[in-house]
Amino acid sequence: FAPSEGAEADLTGLESMDQCRRTLEQHNWNIEAAVQDRLNEQEGVPSVFNPPPTRPLQVNTTDHRVYSYIVSRPQPRGLLGWSYYLIMLPFRFTYYTLLDIFRFTLRFIRPDPRGRVTDPVGDVMSFIHSFEEKYGRSHPVFYQGTYSQALNDAKRELRYLLVYLHGDDHQDTDEFCRTTLCSEEVLTFINTRMLFWACSTSKPEGYRVSQALRENTYPFLAMIMLKDRKMTVVGRLEGLIQPEDLINQLTFIMEANQTYLMSERLEREERNQTQVLRQQQDEAYLASLRADQEKDRKKREEQEQKRQEEEKTRQSILAEERRRRTLEEEKERKSECLPPEPPLDDPDSVKIVFKLPNDTRVERRFLFSQSLTVNTFICFLFFFSRLCSAGLSRSEVLFVQDLTDD
Repeated sequence: FAPSEGAEADLTGLESMDQCRRTLEQHNWNIEAAVQDRLNEQEGVPSVFNPPPTRPLQVNTTDHRVYSYIVSRPQPRGLLGWSYYLIMLPFRFTYYTLLDIFRFTLRFIRPDPRGRVTDPVGDVMSFIHSFEEKYGRSHPVFYQGTYSQALNDAKRELRYLLVYLHGDDHQDTDEFCRTTLCSEEVLTFINTRMLFWACSTSKPEGYRVSQALRENTYPFLAMIMLKDRKMTVVGRLEGLIQPEDLINQLTFIMEANQTYLMSERLEREERNQTQVLRQQQDEAYLASLRADQEKDRKKREEQEQKRQEEEKTRQSILAEERRRRTLEEEKERKSECLPPEPPLDDPDSVKIVFKLPNDTRVERRFLFSQSLTVNTFICFLFFFSRLCSAGLSRSEVLFVQDLTDD
């Protein structure tokens, strides 16, 4: 430990090794934190690594009304203060410049393994298990998912999201977890009013969120909500804080942003109502469209049925016309085969009268001497004469009856 103590003595002007050791032990042997804290003390600035338990909540109007603890840097007073400030300014500038160069070079030589997130859910669950092993199960309900999933759920449910970044090596972390975060009033307040997501900055997922939120010290809490249609940090709490103060600060942040949340809820309700109305209009349009389509279908079916009936009628007419023409042709052909009708006074002739069902009378004279195969009428007459077993007179009447009705 001698090199560290010597380095701090050179930078801070502490001549006592015991005092250097106590300073390093207070900062968990973090040289950078110890030196920065010592320089702040020399300039009259309160320690940022051990902030006072109560600080007034201030409004940063230039940062989208983000409510946060702000450690004010007092201005030098008097000639002596300004002289000391001007003398130390080159040393501070040189120190921070060299420190930034060292950090920048170190990133290229040895990249931080936390920069690559491979299992974000596993990082969160690992932190939860380690937290419960150390502090027990009496704590706010941790969101068991990634930071992005927590943001999406808070946005969808229009709820506040409280993010806690756990600094494993910070001196105030253990006291904050035991006395504040695990207190009954705090866990009841958080569980009933918001979602709570937490992860250690030693995990890749926690480190990634740390790079996004840019915390200055630990313990660190950020209140996030949907504001102006995007998830926005509306409150930042940094440093050790007691349970009552934490509840008061969170309540103040929630009350200060309640109007925005109510506006988002009303806007979402209006959008939902508009969406429901549009859906109802779409359903009514689809129902009307289906009714019109059904009407068109029935109309097409009726037209098709009418066309088929007309085609059937046309085919019937054509068939009847063909049958009539065939009968006419057959009649003409048969007529040509008939011999001339004998005269009225021919003693060897017979007159056959056909009375049809439509009361039409058809009569013709035939000779007895003509062959029975001369025409169909003679054949029929022969058949009729055979049925009677009697001779024919000079004039016979044959009644033709339509039996289809029977």
